[in-house]
Amino acid sequence: MEGDIFGELGNTTQVDSRILEIFQKNLLQAQDILNQNRLLINEINQNHESKRPDNLSRNVGLIRELNSNIRRVVDLYADLSGSFTKSREASSEGDSSGTLKSDGKINQKRIRST
Repeated sequence: MEGDIFGELGNTTQVDSRILEIFQKNLLQAQDILNQNRLLINEINQNHESKRPDNLSRNVGLIRELNSNIRRVVDLYADLSGSFTKSREASSEGDSSGTLKSDGKINQKRIRST
């Protein structure tokens, strides 16, 4: 969603700060959407319980909006996951004790005392 956050940022502190900004922004957006979904679900339930034809018809649009919101939340969480993965990969590149290989296994390096 935010694009490649590592392209222009030079030092680790800037990268960490930018990652935290993106996490916070996406989590707040997701929380806002989830709060809106809670209101939509309450309205859908009330309309369903009323059994009035106009309210039941309105539920069609409300359910579509709810489904759209769910897709948006999934996308936000996918972006968070991708950003987290990139941040872990970037931090492991600077870690001399081990790196994460593409298959997900850790490539351990021994540190010898001299």
